[in-house]
Amino acid sequence: MNFSKQASKSRMGRKAPPGNRSSTEQQGQTMGRHRIPVIGLTGGIGSGKSQVAMMLKDLGCVVADADAMAKKALEMPEVIQQLQDRWGDHVLASQSGIDRTKVASIVFHDESERRWLESILHPIVHEQREALFASASADAVALVIDAPLLLEAGLDSDCDAILFIDTPEEIRQKRLQQHRGWEPTELARREAAQLPLDEKRSMAHHVLGNDGEVEDLARSVEAYLETLISDFSSRPDS
Repeated sequence: MNFSKQASKSRMGRKAPPGNRSSTEQQGQTMGRHRIPVIGLTGGIGSGKSQVAMMLKDLGCVVADADAMAKKALEMPEVIQQLQDRWGDHVLASQSGIDRTKVASIVFHDESERRWLESILHPIVHEQREALFASASADAVALVIDAPLLLEAGLDSDCDAILFIDTPEEIRQKRLQQHRGWEPTELARREAAQLPLDEKRSMAHHVLGNDGEVEDLARSVEAYLETLISDFSSRPDS
């Protein structure tokens, strides 16, 4: 489906989420910054956020992948030097650059170290994301922020809509064991460093279930995007 004509109109403020935030608190936070809506993806680890992001990209959205941008930032010489100065040579990869597995082990065991790393990476990722969005083509239908710590980092204030990907824990555990080799305790340990899932869900404007077939998810994503663009385009300021 081509959403370009619908998206070419004006912008919409945020709908009131199902949580405690009122529409007046949130409405218009991003109005005027972009000509098309900004969608923020959130959900549990292994819920399929990146899969949904790719589906949105296939439908004409511009996707800012925070993980990919952070990985790119970790390859920058000045960032490598800062990490080496703080943590020593053992975080260096055998060939070149940073061993991200060793860095992950450090930051997921020590909140202060995680916050320090975020203070280094977040400004770089923010700059990359803004550059990507600024260069979006005229036929882009929406902008998407795919960031693991979307809410924790306050990126929801940059979004017109927050989409929560809801996937049962047993499915997420199976995916993470198959694709990342995680033990069952690893998921709980990592999510303990994030906002509780119930809180993330309550802050979302829409919840998308991901416990069925890929085709079902694709249809749900397309229907969600079509509704979002229609709402965005029909606002009085359009």
